[in-house]
Amino acid sequence: MHYHHEPPHLHLHPSACMALLIPLLVFLILHSANAQPSPGYPLSSKIRSSRFYQGYRNLWGPQHQSVSRDQSSVTVWLDRSSGSGFKSIRPYRNGYFGTSIKLQSGYTAGVNTAFYLSNNEAHPGFHDEVDIEFLGTTPGKPYTLQTNVYVRGSGDGRVIGREMRFHLWFDPTAAFHHYAILWNPDEIIFFVDDVPIRRYARKIEATFPDRPMWVYGSIWDASSWATENGKYKADYRFQPFVARFTDFKITGCSANAPSSCRPVPASPSGYGLSARQYAAMQWAQRNHMVYDYCHDYSRDHSLTPEC
Repeated sequence: MHYHHEPPHLHLHPSACMALLIPLLVFLILHSANAQPSPGYPLSSKIRSSRFYQGYRNLWGPQHQSVSRDQSSVTVWLDRSSGSGFKSIRPYRNGYFGTSIKLQSGYTAGVNTAFYLSNNEAHPGFHDEVDIEFLGTTPGKPYTLQTNVYVRGSGDGRVIGREMRFHLWFDPTAAFHHYAILWNPDEIIFFVDDVPIRRYARKIEATFPDRPMWVYGSIWDASSWATENGKYKADYRFQPFVARFTDFKITGCSANAPSSCRPVPASPSGYGLSARQYAAMQWAQRNHMVYDYCHDYSRDHSLTPEC
């Protein structure tokens, strides 16, 4: 004898349905806010990687710098005696400058790991500079990625910084991530894993760097300001502080390239950012930017007219 059992019908009151749905919706919204959107254009993959000595030389702290046997990567470290830095062989008047970096975890307060463009050796006291800097931290707090632009001596003497800072959407100590500066005659764009996080446009001549610059990487003690405005200093009980750089990408017009040399475009259209890239940048700034100098009302913005 076979008994046929109907499956029990589950009747949920509409309010119970809503009670189940709301946490799910909140989760999905938060997850989508944190999920990195595709910028739709893998700019870094369009540029061939080069070996370290094809593009760079040690600048200082040679005993605190180690190049891998195949020259695909360089490790730099800071201890009580010294930090270290490297510099591109050639100066450039525009280009795409990228590298993948892995940072040290744990206590790194006061430590500055930097990848940047500068002409401070050619124009001491009146230089231009474009920075990506990782400001060390204390355990449990994220690294700060600081972008900055100095123009015609605004980083010398009376410093006029143009800082924009981010807390990244991933742990930069867990794996290598690609960081890049695109500098062309119209704009400077900062990229993290091909996501544009900041666009600094040429609005007026006086606020845009146009003299040739070299590319640098370094690790150094910036205890006086790097971590919570200098509250936490480098603690050499935790030395050495190590940073690893790999996947070097340099392309563009060197300082003495012919005038026919064309700047690297940021997007498929050849000018500015695409709609998808712009949306990705808005996402990064909305969710991960923690400081924008243009919105710091304690500052004198007559000195930064581009704001």
